[in-house]
Amino acid sequence: MSKPEYLKRTINKENISSEYLNEERSVRVYLPPGYNDLVSYPVVYAQDGQDIFMYGRIATLANELILDHGVDPFIIVGIDVDKKHRTSEYSTNGEKSEAYRSFVVKELIPFIEAHYPVKDSIGHRVLIGDSLGGTVSLDLAMDNPDFFSKVISLSGAYFEPTTEKLSNKKTLEHLDLWMLVGTLETAVDTSMGTLDFLEWNRKTRATLEEKGAKVFYKEEEGDHIWGFWQKELPEAIKYYFKPSFY
Repeated sequence: MSKPEYLKRTINKENISSEYLNEERSVRVYLPPGYNDLVSYPVVYAQDGQDIFMYGRIATLANELILDHGVDPFIIVGIDVDKKHRTSEYSTNGEKSEAYRSFVVKELIPFIEAHYPVKDSIGHRVLIGDSLGGTVSLDLAMDNPDFFSKVISLSGAYFEPTTEKLSNKKTLEHLDLWMLVGTLETAVDTSMGTLDFLEWNRKTRATLEEKGAKVFYKEEEGDHIWGFWQKELPEAIKYYFKPSFY
């Protein structure tokens, strides 16, 4: 059971007016224990903001890592998404994918860096996403090497448009990925049909490594659900934010 101090979370709700998306987009901003405006923090940009906070319990897990495991404090920005437009925004060739990626780089990051004391260098930004959220996280990192290099991929939906894009890149030496996929994810029902996430992730890992990316790759018994991903989140976070003690 979670300790009471893990549940004392500070999460701000922000609404960002976006010219690219032609709407206001809600984001959730987690502030770590002991948050101080005079300190600069690394930041995690999370796709599916509402789900990763609710089902991934990322704020509670972050509190535990910071309070009990010596992880240096960090900020989390959870980007909410309208599920009706999720595929269009997150797919590599989605109708709104370019607009969404422009929103993240040209509107969201400047807003966060203007309103919160976050470190503004590539080494202090981490992208995280599950399924199609992993897809758009990888696309953001591939297309914006001056902004992103670190990606936490939870059963990424890396299908033909994404793998073709990967193959066409000369080099991906700037990338540093933590990849997870479940061994039970061989027949996942999606809007695009029943798909083998395990095989596609294995292929994507091979291509990434061929292109020079650094990849920590992990297969565990699990299915395409938050109950599986949530258990692995602490390890993923500690991969980039090394604990100073255990």
